[in-house]
Formats: sequence, C-alpha cells, structure tokens
Amino acid sequence: MRPASETARRPVLPRRVVVATLSGAAVTAALVVAPAAGPAVAATGAAPGAPGTASTWVPGDKDGFGTARGVGSKVWYTLSRGKLSDVYYPRIDTPSIRDSQFVVTDGQTFTDREDSDARRRVQLLSTRSLTYRLVSTARSGDWRLTKTFVTDPRRATVLEKVRFESLTGKPLQLFLLHDPALNMTGNNDVGTSGPRGALLSHDDSAVASAVVSRPAMTRTSSGYLGTSDGWQDLRSDHRMDWTYTADQPGNLVQTGRLPLTGLRGHRSATVAIGFGPTTERALGVAQTSLGTAFASSRARYDAGWNRYLHSIRRAPASVGSFTTEWNVSAMVLAASEDKTYRGGFVAAPGRPWAWANSLQDLAVYHAVWSRDLYQIATGLLAVGDEPAANRALDYLWQHQQRPDGSFPQNSRLDGTPVFGDLQMDEVAFPIVLAHELGRTGSADWAHVKSSADYVVAHGPKTPQERWENATGWSPATIAAEIAGLVCAADIARKNGDDASAATYEQTADTWQQQVQGWTATTTGPYSSSPYYLRVTATGQPDSGTQMQVSDGGPLIDERKVVDPSFLDLVRLGVKRADDPVVVNSVAVVDDQLGYRTANGRFWHRASFDGYGEKRDGSQWEPTDKGSGQTLGRGWPLLSGERGEYALTAGRERAARRLLRTMGRAADDASHLMAEQVWDHQPPSGSARRFTPGEPTLSAMPLAWTHAQFLRLAANLQAGHDVETPQVVACRYHSEACTS
Repeated sequence: MRPASETARRPVLPRRVVVATLSGAAVTAALVVAPAAGPAVAATGAAPGAPGTASTWVPGDKDGFGTARGVGSKVWYTLSRGKLSDVYYPRIDTPSIRDSQFVVTDGQTFTDREDSDARRRVQLLSTRSLTYRLVSTARSGDWRLTKTFVTDPRRATVLEKVRFESLTGKPLQLFLLHDPALNMTGNNDVGTSGPRGALLSHDDSAVASAVVSRPAMTRTSSGYLGTSDGWQDLRSDHRMDWTYTADQPGNLVQTGRLPLTGLRGHRSATVAIGFGPTTERALGVAQTSLGTAFASSRARYDAGWNRYLHSIRRAPASVGSFTTEWNVSAMVLAASEDKTYRGGFVAAPGRPWAWANSLQDLAVYHAVWSRDLYQIATGLLAVGDEPAANRALDYLWQHQQRPDGSFPQNSRLDGTPVFGDLQMDEVAFPIVLAHELGRTGSADWAHVKSSADYVVAHGPKTPQERWENATGWSPATIAAEIAGLVCAADIARKNGDDASAATYEQTADTWQQQVQGWTATTTGPYSSSPYYLRVTATGQPDSGTQMQVSDGGPLIDERKVVDPSFLDLVRLGVKRADDPVVVNSVAVVDDQLGYRTANGRFWHRASFDGYGEKRDGSQWEPTDKGSGQTLGRGWPLLSGERGEYALTAGRERAARRLLRTMGRAADDASHLMAEQVWDHQPPSGSARRFTPGEPTLSAMPLAWTHAQFLRLAANLQAGHDVETPQVVACRYHSEACTS
C-alpha cells in the first residue's frame, strides 16, 4: 500500500494540542507549536488579520477521486491525507476548495485535527463505483471518524456521510475546519455565516460555496489562516470562542461546530458542500442536496457508474486478478472528462509537488495536453468507449487546434494556453487518432490537413519532446510525426487530394529513413553498436554535444542520455520490433534505466532525470542546474509501453508480467495509479514509507498511466498491439499487414 507522507504542507499545522493533568489539577503543558499570542476571548464581528497567511498547495497524490456520471453534477472531489482535498467546480480544471477536515476536542485537555493526529485508512466501497470511505482513528485512541463521499448526481454538491465515535466513552466535540479556495486561488475569498448554521463564501469571479449539515452546525465562524481561523481559536483553550465574519478578501478558513458527542444517538451527520455563481444559489443547491437522504444520493451515484461499466467492455481474461484495476482505470478516465467542455480530459486532478506554490494561478496537471488526450482516447477505445474517444477528438479540433494547425503545449479547458511551448508530437497525434476513429470526412480532413501541413513545414525537429524539457531531434517525436503524415496521406486520398498525400508520404518516408541517422549514436559509451538517444540537439548523434539535463541534472554529453521513448517507433509502425538498433537500444535502456522490485520491473524516464522527490524524500521543487537534489523515479506507464513492445516482439509472457507489474503498482486501497513509483535510491526515512515499486508523492491518479494499463490489457486479449496504425506498419514492413 502507498505510504502516507508526514511532510508539512501549510505554514501553520501544529500537531495535537494537549493540556496535561497533575494530581487532579489542570496545568498547561508545553505545546508542540505555541498557540496564538494572548488569551482566548469570545469575539464576534469582522475577523482580524486579513488577508491571512498565503494559501499553499494541496499534495497531488490523491487517496480518492470521484464525480457523478452525467453532466448534471459539475463537481469533482479528491481525498488526501485523511481529508477532503481539492474539489473542482465548475470545471475539472478549476479547484475551488483546498481542503475540508474535522477537529476533535474534549473541551478541556486536548484538541486534535485529522491531518496530523490520526491514522488513516482508505476504502473503495465498490469495485464498480468511485465511492470512497476514509476512516481516521486518533493516534491517542480517543476517537474515530468514518466518512463516505459521493457527489449529488443532480447538482454541484459534494456529500459526506460522517460517523463520529468516542472510543473512551467520554463525550467529545466535533468541528468542521473548511478551507475554500474558489476559482483556483485561496487568497481572495470572503466568508460569512448563513441561515441554519450554513457557512457561505464567495470571491470576485462568480464562484460561491455553501456548507450545510444535518444536524445543523450550532456555531460558525469565518476567519483568515494563521490569524483568526478556527484552528487558532480551538487550539488555544479547546473551545470555540470566535464567531467572526471575513468580509475582506483573503485566505479564508471557516469553522462550524456539529452537535455530535461521539456517543450513542449523537454520532452521525451529513455534510453538503454546494456550489453556484452566488452564495444564494450555492446555498439552495446544498440545502436541496441535503434534503435527500444520503443513502438515496449514494444509490443514484453508484448506479450511474454501474451503468457506465455495463456500457463498455467487461474486464478481459488478460487482466487476471486485476479486474478492479480495470474497472477503476476505466472510471478514472471517464471521470477526468469535463462536463462543460465535453471531450476535454485533464491529465490528473491535482497539482503535485511544488508546482502549485510556484504557479498557483495556473492549471498544472489539471490541464489538457494533446498528447495525454491521445493516450486517454486510446485507453477509452480499449474499453469500448468510442463515443468518449470521438468527443476527445472533437475537443482537440474545436478548442485546442490553432489556425496554423499547431497545438499549445497544454491548455485550460477553454483552449487558453497554460505553458507557452510547442511539442511536435502533440501536433501529429490528433491525426493518428482521427485515422484510428475512421474520421476521414471532409470536416475532419480540413483539420487533419492543417496539422499535417504544419508538421511538414516545421518538423522533424521539435521545440520540446514528450518529457517537455529538451529540444531537438527526438526518436519518439519523429515516430509520431511519421505516423501522423502517413495517416494524413490516407485521409487525403479519401478526400481526393492526391497531391497532399504524395507530399506527406514523401516526407514521412524520408524521415523514416533518416531517423536512425539523426538520433542513434554509433560512438556512445554504452554500446559499440548503435543505440537511440533521448534527443539530439543538432541531429548529429555522434557529435558529443553537451546537453543540460533539466530538473537539477548535469551538463553532459548527450550520448550518455537515453530514454525508452524510442519504442514509439515500433508501437506506431515505423520500425520493426526486431530492428537491430531497436533491440540494442532496449538492452542499453534496460541496463541504464531499469530496476526490479517486488512488484516487478520499472524504468526511469531518462538518464539523470531529476523530476521527482528530493533525496530526502520531500516534495520536488525546481532546483539549480547540476544540483542533483531531486531524483526522478520509475514510471509505471513505461512498464506498459515495454509490455506493448514485448507483445509485438512475440514475447507474450513478458507482456503479461508487465501488465501484472502495473496492476501491483496501483495503490492497494484506492486502486489509483501514479505517475511514479519508488526505486532503490532510498530517501532518509523508514523502509515502510518508501517501498520500491509503490507510488511516490507524484500525481495520482495519472490518467495516462490508467490508459496505458487498459491498452496493454486489451492488446494482450487481442494478441497484438491494436492501436498500431496498420497503414503505417504496412508501409514500412509489409509483413505487419493484417487483412
């Protein structure tokens, strides 16, 4: 099971606040973190301390992820570290809650918070629905909280069923500590108390939230993080003394007391967090959702996912014991689609590591990449969800493709670019997808022609390859370009444009013949025979050009920098699986980047990669060139790509082993799949915390990883790589043609 992180995430996260007793008399004990200065006093009116401590990131490795099927509920929830974390509204690229958790106190001797004073356990409640439960048990043994999460299928509401238990038989008090971060930032929200114990918040962007509960909260307050928030109040004397209104924009944190004691008859509550363009609308949404029994809302939520799984392919025999991973992967892909911009699937529902600190106002992983969307679409095709794959292509044409045929590096759902660069494989992949979907009519041809013309005019060199931090001649990018041009030629002929078809094929043929000369070195240190490099700056792989490896990597001879991405030459039909340079490159990559774990074999994405946690296991953040402070670990999706290569090469048993590797690398409780898993470079910390082959603190779930798992399983069931464009394979090695 994936280990939990103890890394501090906010400026103020004190652990359990305790007052010790001595000979029956209460005395104040030293606090782990000192309480706010001054004695606690009852206070009301405007909250002091605006704007509060600046809002920071929420970890991107999620313990749960869900949304209702259908477009009636434009809200998505995630779980992290035992609490509700990023909640997305009104689009899946727009987080509007930072976190929401509970605080427990006996009112006299201790005050606990879930994220620091409890042991957590995650449960996927059904193998056929994205319904998760969190069980938090106090480290002290005093209390337990059991929380079940769904979203209202008819409304933009997150519903949370709460069971609160005192494990000592003594009455306790329960408080909700709620941190809005409306419209992707937590620094300009205002908040107040509403009718019947509601907590209301809004910002200046027509996004508002309302929190209500049954039974209703009996005392509420809105303050600013680190100065007048409810935790500052409760930790000082174990009582809620403040009932503030936060009427100045800032980092709002809201607090409400639930009338539960943890004893019989006072254990259960339902919390509804509703959203809308105004606080009035949000409150109406939340109250309406709360008016329906949680069990009924959950039943509708579960039924929606069950219907979806019935509408697609059942888990094939090839998945073996990983049927749950198949179902969860299919649901994760489906849940990653936006409900306003249909066909827009984000890469992951989170901002991992320090990305969200340095780029708080940008969608980082919760953005759309053309490449990731192609990978997701092929995963959807693997499970038989062709309508969703077609929506993905429609999205690419309508919202991302530029007038010149290119695509942004990534974008918000409305097409607004996030990062400013360009990657040529992202221009080519939509063409391949169009061909795979049989989208060859005149309307699609206009889009295909625009992108194919761009590839001819600007390729094969790319400003960025698929790992997004190197420029030049990349074998993986060139493979996508060649495949895109051959597919475009086929579509051109179907539309009577023989001249364009001839241009595309001639260009593709030239590049297919030259890709080895551009990207495979004959003088590199790892083999006396040619092997593919990650990228060459000048298209001269024997030149020994110095390459600055990003993310703290060294300045080094590019002949020492390899990665497994060249396998796209085989997957896309450009080269044979038994091509000598491909075979030798596989051996080089195995030696340089592969490692074995109890879960199976994984590969680092590139030599000297620093895109991962620091050496001590703490969160990644940008580092100086050559610092070597951060380490990229293994990517499970690379095990899937290697499995596809093994299948094409006729080694089915090896491919099946790699599918099992991907299945075992999923989180044991949530069944979510991560971007990276730990390797054998252990950070300082316990062996249980950093287990090789288990998820790191990287993005989880990563849609690409889930798509790759589905694709490999489907390929194994079919007995061949079904997403290899046959028109490409037949052109470059006729024995690959199928009837």
